[in-house]
Amino acid sequence: QVQLVESGGGLVQAGGSLRLSCAASGRIFSTYVMGWFRQAPGKEREFVAAITWSGGNTDYADSVKGRFTISRDNAKNTVYLQMNSLKPEDAAVYYCAARSYGSSRYAYLYNYWGQGTQVTVSS
Repeated sequence: QVQLVESGGGLVQAGGSLRLSCAASGRIFSTYVMGWFRQAPGKEREFVAAITWSGGNTDYADSVKGRFTISRDNAKNTVYLQMNSLKPEDAAVYYCAARSYGSSRYAYLYNYWGQGTQVTVSS
């Protein structure tokens, strides 16, 4: 079992930055692929970024590529999402998720989820 707790969300102006954190506890964090997803009101949950257990491989949605950076610190059992050049369309509840096998963009393949953190971007 893995427990995930996100933090770092808030209100930011367009063009600004935020760093989200996801603290994990429970089973060996370092063996899990970690992902970030987001869900805006009235929309389906969508993939944002993922990182393999070693941090050697990352994947990004086209909409955030070049603006967002996912990273992890296995010693701290934490995964981060640095978000720069934020746009109003980035506003959503952001969730971190964990899965045991391989990076994936599909939410249903992730076994564990945090409660989410709200990101609001004002224009």
